[in-house]
Amino acid sequence: MRNRMLRGVLVLWLAVSTAVPVMAGEISPPWSRSMVNGVDFTVPGVDNDPDLHGDINHPALVIFFAGNQYMLVNDLLRTFRREHPAYRHLFAETLPPGVLSRQIRRGGLRIGNMRVALKPDIYTAGKGRIRRLQKRYDWFRKRADYARNRLAIMTRKGNPDHISGWADLAGSSLKLCMPNPATEGIASHAIIPALRASGGKQLVDDVYRNKVKAKTTTLTRIHHRQTPMMIMQGQCAAGAVWYTEAHFHASIAHHPLSMVEIPPRQNHVVTYTAAIMRQAPHPKAAAAFLRFLTGPEGQAIYRRYGFMPPHPAGG
Repeated sequence: MRNRMLRGVLVLWLAVSTAVPVMAGEISPPWSRSMVNGVDFTVPGVDNDPDLHGDINHPALVIFFAGNQYMLVNDLLRTFRREHPAYRHLFAETLPPGVLSRQIRRGGLRIGNMRVALKPDIYTAGKGRIRRLQKRYDWFRKRADYARNRLAIMTRKGNPDHISGWADLAGSSLKLCMPNPATEGIASHAIIPALRASGGKQLVDDVYRNKVKAKTTTLTRIHHRQTPMMIMQGQCAAGAVWYTEAHFHASIAHHPLSMVEIPPRQNHVVTYTAAIMRQAPHPKAAAAFLRFLTGPEGQAIYRRYGFMPPHPAGG
């Protein structure tokens, strides 16, 4: 009897010990290797700032990236720093573009007890948002398109719910985690238009009104970086994201996630534009980074992470 009990405890311990590493730490961002050294005090879910990258102390270049580029920023900045060693201390944020523009207008960002008051040299966002900000505030002195992206659906590993397209998201029992239209451009300018084109107003209402009311759609609070965590934690089964996010997480062996690709006629493509701020504190560094971003090395990094080139073939 005692031996059977011991064997039972051992089996239970093995099951828990093999499951814990993924749930306790490995599903929590950051998911890329840091580009700075120092005492590591990262505690998943407690002390963790995955959207602040690099060196906040007297940086030689500050970039505000649209948040969906979180997976490649450290790789991008390391490569730029190697090619431009004069600009060693770099800092970047990867937050929703609307949050970043409010940060610029208000002069700072507060996270917990910390305030970040650095002024950006470069701001990146969807091309339409850049145009609107330029028209309203005249913030930018130079702009360049550098990448394009499209939508996909992120699901649990192996797609056990058999999701094949937008219409399947309306299922009453399917739990979704979706970007919040109030805070995220991907929702208002990409997902909702794609849902409308695929299933009309009814599909939009089902996903973003009826299922929210029924609590089978959960809206993100930060940005769609939350979606893979929420799926892996069992809070939802699927969510609409940018293709590059689904591509990135599906490539991580211990992330039990899959991707459903959306055909072009039901998809929505966005162009990303980088703009040098008219009041950039480091204009020479900003100009060097813009050349790097649109040059062969920067573009190779974006292709490696699944982004499309800034202009269609022949465009």
